[in-house]
Parts: sequence; structure tokens; C-alpha cells
Amino acid sequence: METMLRSVAMGGYFDVARRLGLNPFELVQQFGIDAAALANPDDRVPATACCRLIELTADMASCPTFALQMAETRQKFGTGVVNILLAHKRTLREVLLAAAEYRHLLNEALAVYVENAGDTVTIREELVVEPGTPTKQAIELAVAVLARHASALLGDHWKPRTVHFTHAGPADLTFHRRFFGCALQFGSDFNGFVCAAADLDYPNPAADPELVRYAESLATPMNAASADSAALEVRKAIYLLLPLEQATVELVSRQLGLSVRTMQRQLESAETSFSTLVEEVRRELAVRYMSNPRYPIGRVSALLGYSQQGSFTKWFTSQFRVTPRDWRNSRLK
Repeated sequence: METMLRSVAMGGYFDVARRLGLNPFELVQQFGIDAAALANPDDRVPATACCRLIELTADMASCPTFALQMAETRQKFGTGVVNILLAHKRTLREVLLAAAEYRHLLNEALAVYVENAGDTVTIREELVVEPGTPTKQAIELAVAVLARHASALLGDHWKPRTVHFTHAGPADLTFHRRFFGCALQFGSDFNGFVCAAADLDYPNPAADPELVRYAESLATPMNAASADSAALEVRKAIYLLLPLEQATVELVSRQLGLSVRTMQRQLESAETSFSTLVEEVRRELAVRYMSNPRYPIGRVSALLGYSQQGSFTKWFTSQFRVTPRDWRNSRLK
């Protein structure tokens, strides 16, 4: 099943591409995306094609801040019943929980996880698309849009401590610093924010419980996930939880709000299993992390759930028919 997203997630693409002297309609057609669908916020378009489109456009324009410029065009949550629902939740924490609940109506490829640690909260974001798809610009867009939404909700009370990206940063960070207004960390273990727990629970001055209930009554009937989406949802949870050493069948099912048996039955219907998906995600993350020379092999081992580097080396060699060090040396020559 092809992973889809609502076209509103691509808001700003046409304007920014034109401003940089490109013809966005030609580029959209090049990736087989319906330009009319992309221009309609409520239509759905393929997530993988959109990731490739943003990346190519940024490269053609020699503009590493292309995704941030797209996000800068977002003033509010946008239109549509789900965005109305989100804009009037009582707190940012409730917004994040609702975004996860109604993910099928927003962006099937995006996974969000809130990790609590005392007075600090880590908000992790991950894009799960076809392996090998470049996601640098797309993940910057997702993180930047979350920042815009949080700022729209909380105003000056949105003060993240740091913003994190797993990829390397551009040579000039001026635009990034201005956009996020906080410390930046590239080459991190995750994409997202570290902020004060109090930020997530600060009251939204625009909260309207009655409007939320009405929006939920409209959105809930449309939110049913297809049977084919079960494997995707489990994969997304594994992507988020594996680097935290929490990708167990119990914790993943809890993250998805399912019993272990229900999740296993859904995966059986999709002709896969939990252990198969863990191995697939571990392989994909291994390639991602090993392709980044800033990640020591020991760090990659830990991020993939191995407490001993020797165990990781044995697993990696069985999967790729070469040791981690030799794999990296051959790829990074």
C-alpha cells in the first residue's frame, strides 16, 4: 500500500519554488504527482514522491533552506476538520496526542513520539517512506511545521531548548537559527525538539472544547485505518522506539493503543510479523546510520539496540555479507 499524505502538508511548495525561479508544475509532473491534487489541501498525494520532489527542488535551487521557507508560509494550523480540531485543543500535549490519533487523515508517513523525563520532554519525529528515499528536506519541513503549530498555539510560551536533526547541517545556519530561535544540533540521534514539560501543558488561549467535540464527531468516522495500514503503523513505532531500546512487542502495541494479540492478528492479516518488521527497520536504520561518518560504529550499535558491539558486528555481517567497518570504508571512499 502506498503511503499518502494530505496535500496541505506540502503547502508553500509552489510559492517558494516560483520565488526561486523554478517551474513547480514541471517538477511536480516529473515525479508523477497530480498538480491539481497538490494544490487542493484536502487531496492526498504519495509521500515518497513528495519527499523526492522537495529534495530535488532544493538541490536545483541550491537552497538548503527550501523546506524551512515552505514552513514559513504557514501562519496557522490550516483548514480542514482535523486542523480545526487541533487548533482548539487545550494544550500542545493534547494536540500531539490528537495528531497521532488522526494520523490517517493527516500524514501516514509521519510518526511522532513524546518522551517524558522529569521536567524535560523530547518530541521525536520520524518519516517512514520507501527505503533509500532522501528525507533531509522533508524531515526539516515536518519539524518546522510542528514549530509553527506550537508557536501558533502558545505564542511566546513556546520556547524549545534545542532542535535536533539526524542529518548534517548546511554551511550557513543563519536561516535555521532565525527560524527556530533556539540551539541547533545536527548529527543527532533523533529529529525533533527538547523542551520543558511545562510547555506542553501550557493552556491554549484559543481552546474551545465544544468546537473540538464537534470536529471530532466529523473526523472520527473518516479515521478508520485500513487493514493494510497495520504493518505501516507498527513500522513507524519501531522506527521511533528502536533507538530508545524500547522496540518490544509490548511497548510497541502500547504505543499504538492495541493489545499484543490484536496487533499480532493485524500483522498476520498483512502477512508479516513483529520480528520481521523489527529486522526490516533495523536494516534500514543501519544503512542510514552507517552512511553518516559522524556516527561511530559503537554508537550505531547502541542505536540499533545492541549493548555489545560484537553482537552488532555479527548481525551486520550476516545481513550485509561484510563487516560494518568494511561496509563503511567501501561506501565512503
